[in-house]
Amino acid sequence: MRGKFITLEGIDGAGKSTHHGWLVEFLRQHGHQVVATREPGGTPLGEKLRELLLHEPMHLETEALLMFAARREHLDKVILPALERGDWVVSDRFTDASFAYQGGGRGLEREKLETLENWVQGSLQPDITLFFDAPIEIARARLAASSNAPDRFEQEQMVFFERVRRAYLDRAEREPERILCIDATRSVDEIKNVLEKTFLSIC
Repeated sequence: MRGKFITLEGIDGAGKSTHHGWLVEFLRQHGHQVVATREPGGTPLGEKLRELLLHEPMHLETEALLMFAARREHLDKVILPALERGDWVVSDRFTDASFAYQGGGRGLEREKLETLENWVQGSLQPDITLFFDAPIEIARARLAASSNAPDRFEQEQMVFFERVRRAYLDRAEREPERILCIDATRSVDEIKNVLEKTFLSIC
């Protein structure tokens, strides 16, 4: 039996990474073999590309092409083999992020992103995507409180993240059967309760 493919999305500071590890452990406790991964990254080559993408200035189209190059490697080396084994894959970001950040945030044409999406992954989409939605002000405040040095994306201005959030919301509206919107202003425990109810119904 094919495994399930779950992705977590949201603007920087929305809290998705906080819940990524918890969800992986929750699924393991319910008897699933789970592969925890992330984008950009997930493979040795992908992690090298991640460093370039997060820290080196580059042309918008170069950025998009590198994102999808890392994704192709990620699919080939990690995601598809795991799903074929029957494992569940939980990824911190996937293609929705490209439509939000390179499309919404940077302004790359949707048609170019759709071409890359079709080329790299064909008809493959996550079984369920958790979109952690929070107002920009709250997300930025959380980032400011973090001790980590901000990467190239986290250093962007408010208006950039407003465009990214709008793109995420637009994608969620287009695909409500796949994308579950989660109010990321709620407490960690409240969000965990939502996730528990969601995944207990499909575990």
